[in-house]
Amino acid sequence: MTQSADKNFIDREKLYALSEVKYTDSEIDSILNKALKLKGISVEEAGKLINVTDSSNMTKIMSAAGKVKELIYGRRLVLFAPLYVGNKCSNNCLYCAFRKDNKDIKRIVLSESEIIKETELLLKEGHKRVLLIGGEAGETRPDYYIDAMRAIYSAKYDKHTVRRVNVEIAPMEVAEFEKFAKEKIGTYICFQETYDEVVYKEVHPSGKKKDFNWRLYVMDRALQGGLNDVGIGALFGLADYRFETLALLTHANHLDETFGVGPHTVSVPRIEPATNAPLSYQVPHPVSDENFKKIVAVIRLALPYTGIILSTRENETIRKDLFHYGISQISAGSRTNPGGYSDNSSEAQFSLGDHRSLDEVISSLIDDGYIPSFCTGCYRKGRVGKDFMDIAKPGLIHKFCMPNGLFTFKEYLEDFASEETKTKGEKLLTKLIYEIEDAKVKAKSESVISQISNGERDIYL
Repeated sequence: MTQSADKNFIDREKLYALSEVKYTDSEIDSILNKALKLKGISVEEAGKLINVTDSSNMTKIMSAAGKVKELIYGRRLVLFAPLYVGNKCSNNCLYCAFRKDNKDIKRIVLSESEIIKETELLLKEGHKRVLLIGGEAGETRPDYYIDAMRAIYSAKYDKHTVRRVNVEIAPMEVAEFEKFAKEKIGTYICFQETYDEVVYKEVHPSGKKKDFNWRLYVMDRALQGGLNDVGIGALFGLADYRFETLALLTHANHLDETFGVGPHTVSVPRIEPATNAPLSYQVPHPVSDENFKKIVAVIRLALPYTGIILSTRENETIRKDLFHYGISQISAGSRTNPGGYSDNSSEAQFSLGDHRSLDEVISSLIDDGYIPSFCTGCYRKGRVGKDFMDIAKPGLIHKFCMPNGLFTFKEYLEDFASEETKTKGEKLLTKLIYEIEDAKVKAKSESVISQISNGERDIYL
């Protein structure tokens, strides 16, 4: 039913019309007041917000998004690292260095031992959450990725292991997703790239990926196959950013209405330069920093429960700004080439904007008063899928997120932080615990922090 090859829930004409809709100041105020109740807003209401250009209303939107983010997630920012296991690809996406027609890169598919080596290097830096990524080549899926996921979980550094593997790979059949559902898979992530079907066909000239609807319904198949959490995204710059934002929200609503589970995450990458990828140097619809901030803010207001992911495509300055307006998950210390953590000589999928190490990123977050979090408590307690949504949508998730974030932050300070980072991190940790208003939560947090200081690890609520 939901896999239909001819049905498309993205109404292209309607969404383009909504992205041009007029608004009044009073309408903007009314929409923002609704959003501050943490119930989200409709696609039609988001259309008015995404079309705002005047500075007064832009300020209001940004302020409201910051408040919603604070109410749901507090000062917590989740950290992860991508692990690219291959760059072989049967598609020819005009914005990607891994595209099939690029003859100037060496094609690599990592072995199990190489994957373990890469993972060990990430563990040595302090990472606990990994995003498994590879090119969309037939010979490397799906069994290869199941083995790769197992290899990541098997890796060890001292007493540390990866606690959560999210997976970003090519769309699959329901039966293939059923195989993954039997494994310790985290969130399954797949970007539509662009929701404009006309543009989609132009930028994906060959390969299985050229089938718009096959990709559009991948999350339906994933949920039908037994997966709990899915993540969607668009590559901003391929089509009008206003249309893409409203289409992302439409996709989220489709999943929520069909399965009772909205997207666990929404990713918002912008096109960055990539070797022999013509569109990456001539972006059809460039997105300014100000409009990029508006995209993040509108998504946060419309989907208060979802994690919004920002990669190291973006530079340090814009990343810092976006933390205020809705971003809740970031990559750090990233490499976007297979084997890049042990040997960074192979070609990357795209250019990075933030080249700082994990410790440098965490140091900066501490300076700004954020809680660097590696928390995986919800997944391991079974708070996934609809159960997670039932907690996240009312804004109750912070009861778990804040303490668990503090615990993993303490682990990092004890085991991986530089002396400078540890000193100021401990000061922030003390301050944050002191500010906990709930006496029981404060007492529990103090107890666990003491346990971690004494050598215990991996404690979560």
